[in-house]
Amino acid sequence: MSATTPRTTDGGSPAGHSQARTMTALLAPLFVALMSISIVNVALPAIETGVGASAADLQWVLSGYALAIGVALVPAGRAGDLWGRRRFFLLGAGLFGAASLLCAAAPTPTVLNIGRVLMGLGAGVLTPQIIGMIQSLFDGAARGRAYGLMGTVIGAAVAFGPTVGGVLIDVAGDDAGWRLTFLINVPVALAACVLAVLWLPQDARGSASPGRGIAGLKALDPLGVLLLCTGVLLVMVPFLGVSVWVGVLMGTCGVAVMTLWVLWERRLGARADASPMVDLRLFSVPSFTLNSLVLSLYFTGMPAVWAVVAVYVQQGLGYSAVVAGLVTLPSAVMVMALSSSVGRRVERRGVIFLVVGTTAAVASMLLVAVVGWLADTVWGAPGVLAAVVALVGLSQALIIPSAQTLSMEQVPTSMAGAAGGVAQTAQRLATAVGIAVLTAVYFAAAESQGHAVGLVVAALVIAGLLAPAAVTAWLIAHRLRESPRHR
Repeated sequence: MSATTPRTTDGGSPAGHSQARTMTALLAPLFVALMSISIVNVALPAIETGVGASAADLQWVLSGYALAIGVALVPAGRAGDLWGRRRFFLLGAGLFGAASLLCAAAPTPTVLNIGRVLMGLGAGVLTPQIIGMIQSLFDGAARGRAYGLMGTVIGAAVAFGPTVGGVLIDVAGDDAGWRLTFLINVPVALAACVLAVLWLPQDARGSASPGRGIAGLKALDPLGVLLLCTGVLLVMVPFLGVSVWVGVLMGTCGVAVMTLWVLWERRLGARADASPMVDLRLFSVPSFTLNSLVLSLYFTGMPAVWAVVAVYVQQGLGYSAVVAGLVTLPSAVMVMALSSSVGRRVERRGVIFLVVGTTAAVASMLLVAVVGWLADTVWGAPGVLAAVVALVGLSQALIIPSAQTLSMEQVPTSMAGAAGGVAQTAQRLATAVGIAVLTAVYFAAAESQGHAVGLVVAALVIAGLLAPAAVTAWLIAHRLRESPRHR
């Protein structure tokens, strides 16, 4: 197979179907879906004024999106494996675009939050299809490059979000500006649907398809879907602002329900006539388990950096939303400059990239703490902070394509969508927990000691959370040190 030509499972790919076209069709909606996580951060004050949103409404604007993504990922990944990934990619992109239009036109906070949940469901449906199609369409170095491009999009989307949002609000005004932060998703989602029809191969229709009706529903494992979705909801909802005791109770129940899900999936996996949503033998593949663990640990700490930095620059240093966004630009540039190159070299250097990236992530947080400590000196200026968080971009460029590629390299194609959904769900849960805990830590320290101390404390806690990711990366390197492929 050519390194630049995707393969398909059904032989239906048109001649000359290039990697560039495939990745453009796949990654365009992923970019806006991920940008929607961070672009809203700078739009919250304008949303509050524009539709009269309460603090609880604003919290749902932020977290309802992530919650819906977390619920949809694994069932959607499994559905794509069963009935066709392109079909569910189109469904997810279409739902995301329509929901974005609803949010842009929302007259009330309730309509806005309904739209945000639907946006999250759309993003949760399309994301595992991207991983599944990369896994099935590309091999070897081409797969590494594809995951490298995916890493570029992930980093750029999250980092550019605050800047884009700040510029839109500054240029268009508060009311039109926050609506534009949602409206810009619509043409991208529409274009993604058109490109998917033109450039993505038709879904295979083989004898292994479970069909429709009762047989097809049974193959999706409806009880497994119910248990997992309920468990994810119970674990994530406590981070939306419920009381401590209610949160503890819900979280405990969530862990119990997810334990039941594991037992149920194990039971189905042991039966020859059953079809589990997630074959738990997936976790017996060391490359999948360890590299997914690195990504989950990384996402526990790193996404919270952008929330903390945005608050610190605006409330601590007194700068505008645009400046807060510009502080993240060096990180975004670093990701865009390096991720694709890293992806091309993952086959030979992936484990080394993983070790260096996780170590750089811990070092970057220690340097952020130093910037906060020196807040009253020239070394505490926004430009210095921007240079320091560029190291975050370096870590992201090294870690995401490497861990993503290495985690999926031994996963069977038939399980790729479900595997991608499991990994993405773990990352979304880690992100939700990390952001909730770390913003709480920041505000608690800032309230008593000032924003500079808040930045120092939050950065040190993030460094502590990232340290296990570095340890796990070193463990992976130790396990594979005798493998010529990873030397």
